[in-house]
Amino acid sequence: MAKTRSNVALAVRPAARRAAGPETVRVDCANDRDVNPKIARFLAEKQPETPCLVVDLEAVAQSYAMLREHLPLARIFYAVKANPAPEIVAMLCGLGSNFDVASRGEIELCLGEGATPDRLSFGNTIKKERDIAFAYEKGIRLFAFDSAAELDKLSRAAPGARVFCRILVDCDGAEWPLSRKFGCSPEMAVDLLRQARSFGLDPYGVSFHVGSQQTDLDQWDNAIGRAARMFSLLAEADIALRMVNIGGGFPARYRSAVPGIARYAAAVTNAMTKHFGNYLPEIIIEPGRSLVGDAGIIQSEVVLIAKKGYDEEKRWVYLDIGKFHGLAETMDESIKYRITAPGSAGPLGPTVLAGPTCDSADILYEKTEYHLPLDLKVGDKVEILATGAYTSSYSSVGFNGFAPLKTYCI
Repeated sequence: MAKTRSNVALAVRPAARRAAGPETVRVDCANDRDVNPKIARFLAEKQPETPCLVVDLEAVAQSYAMLREHLPLARIFYAVKANPAPEIVAMLCGLGSNFDVASRGEIELCLGEGATPDRLSFGNTIKKERDIAFAYEKGIRLFAFDSAAELDKLSRAAPGARVFCRILVDCDGAEWPLSRKFGCSPEMAVDLLRQARSFGLDPYGVSFHVGSQQTDLDQWDNAIGRAARMFSLLAEADIALRMVNIGGGFPARYRSAVPGIARYAAAVTNAMTKHFGNYLPEIIIEPGRSLVGDAGIIQSEVVLIAKKGYDEEKRWVYLDIGKFHGLAETMDESIKYRITAPGSAGPLGPTVLAGPTCDSADILYEKTEYHLPLDLKVGDKVEILATGAYTSSYSSVGFNGFAPLKTYCI
């Protein structure tokens, strides 16, 4: 039987990483609403070696069904990079999902799990020409770009393919904002889509991404408005765009409350209607985090508990998982996971959380206030909730000799 579950650690309410002066908040995760009972049973019965990630496939399927229900006009392209477990890809394929792929490896994975080429979008804007040729030879005909050089490669390696240009948009409100690495200005995108037609490619549409774990619902209105203006400008050149790819940004449940998926869907639908009226283009969404994030829990073991001085109030709790084993999104303490300590029900104390490697950057939370049970001991287990997305796929192959994060799909 599973142990009694109890306390945790949770923290500040900064609107994002820029907040000053954190306010400490204790969160009790000792209830079935927070801890997936199916995963709890698996951990209690199987007692797998830690660290490990356990993903409930039924929970992924439920999230997929919710998206389909609330955004029925959108085509769902699962962002494979969020969690490339073959079991997840195969299940989503069986449910009818399409897939946003970023590499030859992800293409081979999806095709190997039953997806047909017409259900794949090569959404990475930074591709080797030989990988474009590979995708095209496999039958993929939908490609992203955001620069003239990438467009040149597509014209040679994917003749006649449908292409969409990614534009830069604001990421305010996102807990994991995106940099200027991807996208170009809308003005440049208009010129590039004109050029795409002259190259014999099919200028199909526009894409953007408002930032991962986006909490500001107005950001979709701003971005869709930019896309709509591009449709009008290109129509003047007799180029009829047909698709808007609104990317991802839908959330998982971390430390802060977030609106339900129905409100996100309503924000997207209202923005599309506002800017396109009755002439809605095809809509593509690329969810990753919102499909698999809440479906996973990482179990970890406490390796060491220490203080840095006699007068230090905060303990340092070192886990057997850190930034290099899948918790990369704790960089700058951006994503703040809920953390439970099964079987500990005593008082809590302030804690710094860190990983096990010999790298000084491997600190998870030092500025953000976390409280863990004072009776926590070396060898005890802790569970990190909502870790189904961007964990196993970020895990290193073997930094410091630690094995990659093991995933169990149940």
